[in-house]
Amino acid sequence: MRSGVIAQKVGMTRVYNDAGEHIPVTVLKLENCQVVAQRTEEKNGYVAVQLGAGRSKVKNTPKAMRGHFAAANVEPKAKLVEFRVSADNLIDIGLELTANHFVAGQLVDVTGTTIGKGFAGAIKRHNFGGLRATHGVSVSHRSHGSTGSNQDPGRVWKGKRMAGHMGQTRVTTQNLEVVSTDEDRGLILVKGAVPGSKGAWIVVRDAIKSGTPEGAPRPAAVRAEASK
Repeated sequence: MRSGVIAQKVGMTRVYNDAGEHIPVTVLKLENCQVVAQRTEEKNGYVAVQLGAGRSKVKNTPKAMRGHFAAANVEPKAKLVEFRVSADNLIDIGLELTANHFVAGQLVDVTGTTIGKGFAGAIKRHNFGGLRATHGVSVSHRSHGSTGSNQDPGRVWKGKRMAGHMGQTRVTTQNLEVVSTDEDRGLILVKGAVPGSKGAWIVVRDAIKSGTPEGAPRPAAVRAEASK
């Protein structure tokens, strides 16, 4: 099991394959994605690597985190994420991961926070059909209708779909195909849509259902002149 990466969503565009067909892709950018810490079975009880991405001003970084980054000899990061890995896929602290960590054609799972929509009704939030347009229904055409049952159970079931806060939830989209990567510019092109707004932090991992492809670098694709 390899580590994933932390990327930033740039936006969506399209690319063309050899047959001239256009493929909608989401552009993800890797920026200073470095290993900040390691977790080992002997010391922590599990095996993982902690990655940091982006840049954070020193004055905006808490003193405890300044010491954490100083121990790894890396600049303060804007985002930290831990990835569970196998013992043979541990990555040395300070190394910077590149976009070539993934290979074209492989499947990945991407995790992000969806765009918040605020308070939404049942039709927008849950795709309800609404009430009838006539035959006695007035004013409440877009209401969600009855929410209760009879005397038994005599209450509203937990999890009942109703109006409420929509979006701004952590979502994982599985089995998206990596169309291509650009190591020099740190870009990963993923087929289809990725949850989150432009500029949002996205976690990209090898697809759990299909595993790691044969040609993928192990333990990771790292920059040769990594700045420590």
